Amino acid sequence: MKKKLKKVYLQQKKRYLKKIVGSAQKPRLSVFRSHQHIYAQLINDQISQTLIFSSTRDKEVRTGLTVSTATQAASFLVGQNLAIKAKAKNISTVIFDRGNKPYHGRIQKLAEGAREYGLQF
Repeated sequence: MKKKLKKVYLQQKKRYLKKIVGSAQKPRLSVFRSHQHIYAQLINDQISQTLIFSSTRDKEVRTGLTVSTATQAASFLVGQNLAIKAKAKNISTVIFDRGNKPYHGRIQKLAEGAREYGLQF
């Protein structure tokens, strides 16, 4: 990435993340999507700590997959797995951080999977 484009990207990211801050009662659900996998984590921004983590690389998710990890079905399983782990730690409400990506496809399916198992955005 060229220097100017990188600078513009970082400025946009800073503006976007300024509005989204997680706390202990309402952590931030951060989603990162690569070409092969999808990663989601609940973050407490007050102490900069990751509370819960789930991805398509986890063994629990991979056992439920019969297709590639870069599909909407895999993302849905990651959302379900994250919501189950959050319920075990008594977390029910989160702030959704889609990482400056559009809300469709795999990111949308992850959110639907999390909502189905009880997380509220």
